[in-house]
Amino acid sequence: MTGLTSSEVLTVTAARELAGRRFVFSGHGLPTLATALAQRTVAPEIRTVYESGVLGAHPVDLPRSITDPVIVTGAECVMGMPQLFGYVLQGRRIDVAFLGAAQIDRFGSLNSSIIGDWAQPRVRLPGSGGAIEVMANAGEIFVVMRRHTVRTFVRRLDFCTSPSPRRTIGADSGTDQVKGVTRVITELGILARDSVDDELRLVAVQPGVTVQQVRAATGWNLRVSDDVAEIPLPDTEELRLLRKELDPDRVYLR
Repeated sequence: MTGLTSSEVLTVTAARELAGRRFVFSGHGLPTLATALAQRTVAPEIRTVYESGVLGAHPVDLPRSITDPVIVTGAECVMGMPQLFGYVLQGRRIDVAFLGAAQIDRFGSLNSSIIGDWAQPRVRLPGSGGAIEVMANAGEIFVVMRRHTVRTFVRRLDFCTSPSPRRTIGADSGTDQVKGVTRVITELGILARDSVDDELRLVAVQPGVTVQQVRAATGWNLRVSDDVAEIPLPDTEELRLLRKELDPDRVYLR
């Protein structure tokens, strides 16, 4: 466990949560690494899908982005983005998709657009990309947040880029097939929700972290599971795979 980093802990935690999943819509950064680790450990049947149009990716090297040509080599299928979004994503064939955000609220809605007032924002962010379609059509959404603070876990988003599915939006909205954000993995623990009507609740803490610390770092009155677990540290094999095989140059494990 020498030199264990927050990035390694987040990656291993996210990879373990992919057990039993098959089609995973992977995002740039730690999600790419977590999906690759899950393929080597808890979920060998995973088929990785990239927004750029690659289905069933088997890259020979670590992709540096979702458009890195290496993800095409050995892929089971390559298609245009309209076909990927239309047939695969909107066809409800994705089990889990990873999304990122600058802010998240208690129901799992995400802000990746601005920080501050819309007319005069303090910070402009990348925006939605395909995040709205992903939120609305993937079976579950996993979010990996490097920072768990009251500025990132907020009572009210500065801007709602990707609204979490809610049953109140209509009977034909497909909320029986999609749940929105079901897992948020952070440096402090795991927040989870089971259905579109649930709030996020604390279900697990990282080693050495208390429930009180997590609640203090959250911008709303965080609900807590009756049986909060402690997340096991990465084991020797998980760290070997990350450090020696998957990301030896520490592209993502910074």
